[in-house]
Amino acid sequence: MSMTESNLLPAEIQTERLLIRVAKPGDGIVFNQAVAESAEHLQKWLAWATPTPGIDQSELICRHAYARFLLNEDLRALLFLKNNGALVGSSGLHNANWQLRSFEVGYWGRTQYLGAGLISEGVAALVSYALDNLMANRVLLTMDERNLASQRLAERVGFEYEGTLRHDRMSIQGGLRNTRVYSIIGN
Repeated sequence: MSMTESNLLPAEIQTERLLIRVAKPGDGIVFNQAVAESAEHLQKWLAWATPTPGIDQSELICRHAYARFLLNEDLRALLFLKNNGALVGSSGLHNANWQLRSFEVGYWGRTQYLGAGLISEGVAALVSYALDNLMANRVLLTMDERNLASQRLAERVGFEYEGTLRHDRMSIQGGLRNTRVYSIIGN
């Protein structure tokens, strides 16, 4: 694959309220603060948040994310408020399939900033970038069928519900769960 503009994940995107940028070495402390503050909420849905990672593990997560970004394999983006620099959550473009031009979006929000539309704004910006700049044919989003807030976010951003994969994942608690699949198809 040649490294053209349409084949490079973005290092930074800006929206009206957000600076969206790749997680980098040195981000472990702010990442850890946001995850620890939101642990009770995140641990319902995200295996990596159980147990809550410590500062060293959070730094390793950010360093690993940056290494994968440099290899153009994955974008774990941190969402910062432009007005005060607060980390409000994370999103990204994952599981890049450059041949199919397909990406998967994931996200989580810091508890104190939920309900302000910030995560929706960040996800919408990343999806737009994937469609307009990376020429994505498909942007995929999956979630546990019990995660109603995530379903609402997907629909607000413009994802279409494709179906449910039955007994497709294990819950954090160990039971079989169903996965809802959403997508946005490019032109």
